[in-house]
Amino acid sequence: MAARPKLKSVPLMRCPDRRPRSASRWLAAAALLLLSLPAAMPLRADEAAPPADWGDRLKACAACHGDEGRTVGDDYYPSIAGKPARYLYNQLVSFRDGRRQHRVMASMLGVLSDRYLGEIATWYAAQPHAKQPAFEGATAGQLAIGERLTVAGDSSRNIPPCQDCHGERLTGVQPSIPGLRGLPSRYLDAQISAWKQGQRQAAAPDCMGRIARSLTAAEITAISAWLASQPYPADAQPAGRLPHDELPIDCGGVLP
Repeated sequence: MAARPKLKSVPLMRCPDRRPRSASRWLAAAALLLLSLPAAMPLRADEAAPPADWGDRLKACAACHGDEGRTVGDDYYPSIAGKPARYLYNQLVSFRDGRRQHRVMASMLGVLSDRYLGEIATWYAAQPHAKQPAFEGATAGQLAIGERLTVAGDSSRNIPPCQDCHGERLTGVQPSIPGLRGLPSRYLDAQISAWKQGQRQAAAPDCMGRIARSLTAAEITAISAWLASQPYPADAQPAGRLPHDELPIDCGGVLP
């Protein structure tokens, strides 16, 4: 296999969603960084083998997601270290192909092959988790509603408990279901709302889209606040199996 070219050093900017006026400069830097990466043939995410210098290659990603994907205490950008590789791979493909909407992510990933996205996902999945502080801004009413829907769901609306898919401890399930603990409340609220509004989509059948459309805006905020308020387990790891051995709803986004 031909050796991958070394990347030139590119100055990093603050995340563009925080400083809109710097977005064009940040995009230019990120584009220059990732356009220098070589293309490769498609590969399953669990077969990818990241190069040893991958941390240096992903400095543009660290601007928002932290070194090695460990963002701690950010009020929006999620930590991605230690998440299931197949989940990360699916999200990278969704950003590249337009199922998830984010102009910076789309610009950075637009030229990258399936194989390279698999290598990115595998590298981040192998990084240790970052312990996150609990959210402290939820009201008692939000916590009550959020806990009820997360733990019990609402059978009258065919809303399953979050735990049935995301694991009993809500730390995710291998190989492709993400954990929900340790994520910022604003990020969770924005993502569930994006599913509700059709701005975020997964492979059909889009189970999260259907569930989100059954929730009110207040319920989405309550679920997000409750999840972000939960203590982050020191030994947080994705579970090896689903709590009931099968999903409660057909979900195309978690197919192997």
